[in-house]
Amino acid sequence: ASLAQGDNDGYICSRATYYGSPDCIGNPSCGYGEYGRTVYNGEVSGVSRLYKNGSGCGACYQVRCKIPTHCSEEGTKIVVTDYGEGHETDFILSARAYSNLALPNLAPQLLAYGVIDVEYKRVPCTYASNLVIKVHHHSHFPTYFAILPIYQAGTYDITDVQLWLEYCKEWRGMRRVYGTVWDMENPPIGMPINMRFQLVSGGAANANAEVKWLQIANVIPTDWKAGVAYDTGFQL
Repeated sequence: ASLAQGDNDGYICSRATYYGSPDCIGNPSCGYGEYGRTVYNGEVSGVSRLYKNGSGCGACYQVRCKIPTHCSEEGTKIVVTDYGEGHETDFILSARAYSNLALPNLAPQLLAYGVIDVEYKRVPCTYASNLVIKVHHHSHFPTYFAILPIYQAGTYDITDVQLWLEYCKEWRGMRRVYGTVWDMENPPIGMPINMRFQLVSGGAANANAEVKWLQIANVIPTDWKAGVAYDTGFQL
């Protein structure tokens, strides 16, 4: 895929393809599960270069195709939910997202192309919800704690997650298992869990990226349960 800048507004030239059916939406690489199928009304994508070892999960992009006779000027907004490689493509879109690149009534003709030239740029994700921390269903209270952040608004990548260990008075990093799933053996017990997130604006590859920490006290209750989602009360 071309890394050349587009002609305007910071768009980058690339190519895109799509999954073979509207229900064939990938999410295992990011770990989102059902959320990865329904977020943004199913307008999701797998990416390769933009996956960034999982920190690219949850990022939003405005994508528009470059066939004037078939494509709308606005294009569509997608969220990254998976890793996927196509032939010289940056995006493997859900069929719904790919179809929404087209002008009215021209989606079948656009789908027939299979692979198309596009341009894209990073844009803020917007949600009605706050950032939510879901305890992964493979967690086992109290010895194994795994989480995934969802409803990750703005243009920040989460590049580190740490828990406060009261008994040794230090922050300890969680391990990125895959995608947006983080875990820790023997997490803090007997008290609510304090967490902090390292946030990088626009991605780590951006030389001018802003790096900051978001610290949230008592975000996970003492008696946390696998599969339960907890509202942080914050929007990124």
